[in-house]
Amino acid sequence: MHLIELKHLTPQQIAELFAWAQRLQLSEAGPLLEGKHFALFFPATSVRTRLTFEQGIRSQGGACTLFPPETLDRAEQLQDTVAYLANWADGIVVRHNDFAVMQEMAAHSPVPVINAMSAHNHPCEILADLYAISQLRADYRELTYTFVGPAGNIARSWADIAQVLGLRFNHVCQAGEELAEPSASYTFRTDLDAALAISDIVLTDSLPQSFLTEDYLSRYQITHDRMKLAKPHALLNPCPPFFRGAEVSEDAVASDYFVGYAFKKPLMYVQQAILFYCLSR
Repeated sequence: MHLIELKHLTPQQIAELFAWAQRLQLSEAGPLLEGKHFALFFPATSVRTRLTFEQGIRSQGGACTLFPPETLDRAEQLQDTVAYLANWADGIVVRHNDFAVMQEMAAHSPVPVINAMSAHNHPCEILADLYAISQLRADYRELTYTFVGPAGNIARSWADIAQVLGLRFNHVCQAGEELAEPSASYTFRTDLDAALAISDIVLTDSLPQSFLTEDYLSRYQITHDRMKLAKPHALLNPCPPFFRGAEVSEDAVASDYFVGYAFKKPLMYVQQAILFYCLSR
């Protein structure tokens, strides 16, 4: 089984992944990857995702070999690359800007291919974030999620998982930033304050340079005062790397609304669960 897009998962599969992640978090399972070897393709700029995949594999008894993603940009066809890799690797984890590269690898690979991020989406990150939210809020499927910012890989992945699980998902930005393939769970809004009033979970991503204007930030930057407009016990989950003074203000990050750095700790457990789950199927 490959993990390329969240919209290809079922609610049952997500529940099973979360159950395995919880067992791993509580040290009630393992070593699940003993004797398994993974080929990892990560750029030097990757920090959290690369570290948690590498540490997660090794702590569960597996091993990995790291390559730069540019290795996949050679003249050799990807179907030949993955066919050879399958001789020695039990799975392939890829972070590559071009989503089509992952799709082609998965189409031909006899071993699981895991999408560790593309410009199109970021499935492991959003699975881990929703798992972490589920540990804080048992009613996580009843909450309202609001992503603030232009359409990108994080917004798209939240929209995908909302579609699968039937979550209420708002996307707030200036007109023209709607996702191309909206679902029944997806609502696009331009009025941030009105959207915050019905929001339990506020989500952001780092902004492209073209959005760092005084007009955009005055309308859409998440501040402490704006978080006060959200529903009681609302959470602010800015996707790292986040930038104070850009998509979020300094006082918003310093407030009790911010989920905190330990919120990301389950990322390793969710990724371990993904690797085991994909191998076992």
